[in-house]
Amino acid sequence: MQKSVALVTGASSGIGLELSRLLAAGGHDLVLVARSAERLDRVARDFQNQYGVRVRIQPIDLSEVDATHRLWRRLTDDGGAVDVLVNNAGIGLHGPFSRQHLAAIDRLIAVNVTALTTLTRLALPEMLARRSGRILNVASLVAFQPGGPLEAVYYATKAYVLSFSKGLARELRGSGVTVTALCPGPTRTSFEVSAGATETVLYRLMPSASPATVARAGYRGLMRGSSAVIPGLLTKILAFAGELPPRRVALEVNRLLLQPRSRSKTVGAQDVIP
Repeated sequence: MQKSVALVTGASSGIGLELSRLLAAGGHDLVLVARSAERLDRVARDFQNQYGVRVRIQPIDLSEVDATHRLWRRLTDDGGAVDVLVNNAGIGLHGPFSRQHLAAIDRLIAVNVTALTTLTRLALPEMLARRSGRILNVASLVAFQPGGPLEAVYYATKAYVLSFSKGLARELRGSGVTVTALCPGPTRTSFEVSAGATETVLYRLMPSASPATVARAGYRGLMRGSSAVIPGLLTKILAFAGELPPRRVALEVNRLLLQPRSRSKTVGAQDVIP
């Protein structure tokens, strides 16, 4: 019997790596997507040896124009269908919006929104034809918040991911295809560091989860077909609080939490000043 195939973006580290590990342990063949061919190759060899699954790697930068279509053509040429789609790849950006380089903003939107939406659209018809498929979109706790001063674009993209996932999940009810949004709080990954988020007051006050813990919660929710997964009790409380009125109060709280721990540091690691 042919094994189920899972495609995971952002698979070379962090939550994406741990989700890939769980899928491999569950007997899924893998298609792993990330920018670094070297990292993907190491992960592929490890998983093939440890779990006895087939692992194909697709080194590609999803922020590039037409990247998702090129990726899908490669998969089509290889003759493989996707049974499980994990849209994990994401970019963060911290700092005053007026000082962020337009290229960095475009790249963030391309990965967090465009690539996720396009891959979902490309994978969905075959899933619907088989009446079987699972989609996991990695959003964030911040998706429940009214906005994030100093991280306005990032917060907006994650709100999109949650809204898109919930709407699509309801649309597909009864079709055999499920859509799950994974909404973790602060997580100990290189993503948080590169986005400049670890320099904020929020990361000093709120405990960070391990990528493995977040991945386990996401994997269980994916297998159950849950519409949304919020790992951790504190994360659940903050997600609920973020949706309560008056939301302008939450917006002011976020402004304070997203300030740098040192007032002199106002631009995150991925900000580019023209």
